[in-house]
Amino acid sequence: MKAFDEFTDDDFRRTVIGAIRLLAILTVVGAVPLWLKLGWPSAALLLVGAAISGSGLWEWLRLMTAVIAQMDAEPGGTGKAKPMGRVLLGFFLRLGLTVVLLYGSLKVLHGSVFALAAGLGLGVFCLSIEGIRLMKAWTV
Repeated sequence: MKAFDEFTDDDFRRTVIGAIRLLAILTVVGAVPLWLKLGWPSAALLLVGAAISGSGLWEWLRLMTAVIAQMDAEPGGTGKAKPMGRVLLGFFLRLGLTVVLLYGSLKVLHGSVFALAAGLGLGVFCLSIEGIRLMKAWTV
């Protein structure tokens, strides 16, 4: 059993990557019955929502990694600082692309908006599941 202060940056990185992996699995599993029940536009909206959610998780992982590298690069730290400009530029470009993708998918695909919302919510759900798994590792 690990204590909270014994967890490393790699443990948290594995948690986020596990959430992205779970998101991909649940998206594929959920898209098939959605396609059969509501048609391909709703399945496509689920995929768009999940892609936005997954890219958000990935971007937060990159941002977290860059901030931790900056903190470790302080005097007395062991890491080498990466420039934050590229990471922040990617973060804000992804936000802009998200707005365009949401607008375009709602305008072009006439599927269920609930499928899009489900895809967007899958990221939070998967990250919560991975967080519970991480907390279980602390307590068991």
